[in-house]
Amino acid sequence: MSQQPTRDDATPVPAAALSDWATRCFAGAGMNDADAALLADSLVQTSLWGIDSHGVSLLPHYLERLANGTVRARPALVVQRTGPGTALVEADQGHGIVVAHRAMAEAVAIAREQGVGAVGVRNASHCGAIGLYTRAAAREGCIGFAVTHADSVAVPHLGTRAFQGTNPISFSFPREGGEPVCLDMATTSIPFNRVRNARREGHPLPPDTAVDAQGRPTTDAQAAVAVTPLGGHDYGHKGYALALVVDLLCGPLLGNPYGPHIPKMFGALDQPRRMGSFFIALDPERFAGGAAFAAQLEAMARDLAAEPGAPLMPGDPEIAVAAQRSRDGIPIEPGLAEQFRSWSGRLGLPALL
Repeated sequence: MSQQPTRDDATPVPAAALSDWATRCFAGAGMNDADAALLADSLVQTSLWGIDSHGVSLLPHYLERLANGTVRARPALVVQRTGPGTALVEADQGHGIVVAHRAMAEAVAIAREQGVGAVGVRNASHCGAIGLYTRAAAREGCIGFAVTHADSVAVPHLGTRAFQGTNPISFSFPREGGEPVCLDMATTSIPFNRVRNARREGHPLPPDTAVDAQGRPTTDAQAAVAVTPLGGHDYGHKGYALALVVDLLCGPLLGNPYGPHIPKMFGALDQPRRMGSFFIALDPERFAGGAAFAAQLEAMARDLAAEPGAPLMPGDPEIAVAAQRSRDGIPIEPGLAEQFRSWSGRLGLPALL
């Protein structure tokens, strides 16, 4: 994980207080209490991990979508079993985070019956950090896999204009005596939400991660119009190809649009986004090493830690950040704090900070 820099004048807020306030916000926007708490807790957990591009910084945008009705506060979700190991969730333009939790829970339930469960989602909205759901599967003893797509904010390899989304991929594995091992990565150099956060707070972008309107590399967040595929200028064919695979799984396979045909997250606030995501849960017990899998993973982690440089397992940096932020609070930068105050006023709630 490459953590986004935080301004020195950020205000630390305890996670519990932030979650309580966010729950009140989403309930005030029309969500039922359970969904409001699930969405709030998911955003706060993401921020605890240090994934600030997909944490509470998205709360004002989600509230805006709920207010204008392009995300439905109380959708009529339909879960349809389409085969022994498969299901489809019709999201009815519900919030992507709430829908994704439901879809992965269904995948786990199927995996317990059949050994593997594959669940697709139609007509949802942005589902936040995809590692939320694979970790949930791993905590249930399954191996979790998830992908989702987005509107066109990334240039294809050798291209100069945005066509694909950041299209993240996540795997999580149960680990004996600890949190799951979790790979959660965009198929782009950085998430586009990191560009938006950098614009709001005045941060520069890392080199070779974004391009301007002429397709030229830029570190100026104000000039950036698209991000680059994972691998950058020289090796971006790898990230581009992965993003294409994700788009196929989440778009055409599930009857959803893809890339440039998905309404913009921030630029088309009057249009529902019709996004897809795809979840797989795998029961390790159906395979020869299943009974010892979590213990073997922990043994592998210890072996790695004993290597020169003490390499970490994927997800371990987020666990370390979560411990620090649980103690010291989640940093809220000035621009985001002002947005929070604005929404407190609009919803008639006491200000958080």
